[in-house]
Amino acid sequence: MTVIRTPPSTAGVLGATPDLAESLESYRSAGGYAATTGPDELLRHLTASGLRGRGGAGFPAAVKLQAVRDRAVPARYPRDHGAGDRRGAPVVVANGEEGEPGSVKDRWLLRARPHLVLDGLALAAAVTGAARGYVYLSDPEAAARVRGALAAHEQRLPVEVIETAHTYVAGEESAVVRRIDGGPALPVAKPPRPFERGVGGAPTLVANVETLARIALTAARPDLRRRIARTTLVTLSGGPGAPVLTEVPYGTPLRALAAAHGVPDAAGALTGGLFGGLVDANALRLPLDPDAPAGAGSAPGCGAVHFLTGGACPVAVAVDAVGHLAAESSRQCGVCVAGTAAVSGALTALAAGTAGPDTVACLERWATGLPGRGACGLLDAAAANAGSLLRAFPAVVRSHLAAPCPACARGSQPQRLAVAVPRVRDAPAHRTPPPASTPRTPPPAHTPTAATPPPAAPLPALKGTTT
Repeated sequence: MTVIRTPPSTAGVLGATPDLAESLESYRSAGGYAATTGPDELLRHLTASGLRGRGGAGFPAAVKLQAVRDRAVPARYPRDHGAGDRRGAPVVVANGEEGEPGSVKDRWLLRARPHLVLDGLALAAAVTGAARGYVYLSDPEAAARVRGALAAHEQRLPVEVIETAHTYVAGEESAVVRRIDGGPALPVAKPPRPFERGVGGAPTLVANVETLARIALTAARPDLRRRIARTTLVTLSGGPGAPVLTEVPYGTPLRALAAAHGVPDAAGALTGGLFGGLVDANALRLPLDPDAPAGAGSAPGCGAVHFLTGGACPVAVAVDAVGHLAAESSRQCGVCVAGTAAVSGALTALAAGTAGPDTVACLERWATGLPGRGACGLLDAAAANAGSLLRAFPAVVRSHLAAPCPACARGSQPQRLAVAVPRVRDAPAHRTPPPASTPRTPPPAHTPTAATPPPAAPLPALKGTTT
């Protein structure tokens, strides 16, 4: 079972009791749904904080909000939400569809802190001028908790919960729009992008649920805006111990995360989920940083980091990753179907010791030639895994050309990269919510309260709660 660890100095989104579902009373008693920061002021704070989206791409949140806001009709929250004003009034979507097998943060957040996400969604609607909102997800437990939160607290913004089938591509923003509009949760070619033409043809903000949670925290505590923006949820896996969901500051070295996870001698990692890529042991000295150069391997992406330990072979990890991607292809683009199958087949042959003399050359060609040719990023992810394997572990790849690898003998097993969502229990009815330390402020543990450690500092000792 996945473990939740709450570092005392950086527990912004995790909260004080991450294994318990936060009630409306607890959220309200600490100032939830009561931020006095206005839409214009909030947008300025988000711009100044540098908050990045937490869905994987790391795009500046304020830029996305501004792009939708610029296309809004003047009226805010019009009474008529019918078809007559769908064309102009924007839409906001809380995207909680977590397709990455190694990430659990979004499903946990919707199960444990739905009010924080809904508060952020309403604030994003106020900034953009949206007339309605959606919470988009596939996790049944999360859906029940969100519906319960909506029933408990009357939202000024009309909000609908949209469920979808769980797939790798279902959370891609154009797939989100397509599903909400009644179609299949499959990506479409772009442009137009959702901020130009989204749900029902309206300008649409599709925002990750962790991004929205941090917007709510920023509105409540603008004085802590930088600290809130510079911490992030991460899912750590690999090695003999249980996977870990925790919250860390940007600038934390990957090696410090490995040590905190109990694998200080990790030989490398798959970083940023399947869309990231493989890095070797030397790259673990790099800090977790959304501004990391492309290919450096230390950009957080969706916050999933799978460490290579205990004789784990990077070729086997690449086989698992690309095998999962090939199976999850929506099969809309011929180049994606053929490309992911070709990359998966070549890596499988490499793992089995049956690769031909041109296998490595083919992988090199696909790694540079396939990105950007599909309707979504799935093909890019497959190419990135192949290319990063060749760059980070050239000697290991060469050894697989000479003989079969014992560590790869079991073949593709993508489930080895999957992480279970931590259990979140309903709070006891008699439980007294923790008092707020300041007016209109989420509980003290809900926003970071200590200075962010410098980038080179090791991760603070973690105090865990097993769920």
